[in-house]
Amino acid sequence: METTLHQQLKAHYQQHSSSTEAQLGSYRIDVRLPDRLIEIQCSSLAALRDKVNELCQEHPVTVVKPIIARKQITTLKWNRVVGTTHSRHIGSWLDLFDELVHFTRTFPQPNLTLEILLIDIEERRRPGRKRTRKGYRVDDRSLRQIHGIRTLRLATDLYRLLPAELPDEFTTADLAAALGIHRNSAQKIAYCLRECGAAEVVGKQRNAILYRPLTRQEELAKAA
Repeated sequence: METTLHQQLKAHYQQHSSSTEAQLGSYRIDVRLPDRLIEIQCSSLAALRDKVNELCQEHPVTVVKPIIARKQITTLKWNRVVGTTHSRHIGSWLDLFDELVHFTRTFPQPNLTLEILLIDIEERRRPGRKRTRKGYRVDDRSLRQIHGIRTLRLATDLYRLLPAELPDEFTTADLAAALGIHRNSAQKIAYCLRECGAAEVVGKQRNAILYRPLTRQEELAKAA
């Protein structure tokens, strides 16, 4: 079932000359504008790979991917609110790389734009069945606030998601230290930068792979 969040984001991108839930061949498109197609993906980017690859052969496509910064949790019982709290986890732009590891063979490509939204949401929950692992089921999600938008067209645009500049050469340990994150998260980021074409391997530092970030001009020259 479509969530309120998905409906709200469709309305956010809809224009007077657009149509929603438009059929294009075998695919249903969230928002169809005169100059581009918009797909809103609140779940995994991996589920969109084949669809996006096919649509991009003939159409400009924008994939809108929301990243949850803060989540207000509202608990319902018998349609009454019985509690409200906030998730301890605070998301950031870096969370995109958890999704991008499964999307590196789709992004970047000439007709594709990724639009990343950092948002706050409300998640409404109900008690789950006794045997469910989480003990609850999600009833709906809705948008509370959009904090910012990052538009990515080239692989080197990924550096706009990083809160610190990288040195001329770096290992995943350097990346973890610069960004203040765990080493396994830095490894995911380095993998995405390399596979998307934003960084290249230039050697080793002891047993660690040494990366060099590419410039926008270098990326464009390689694609020419």
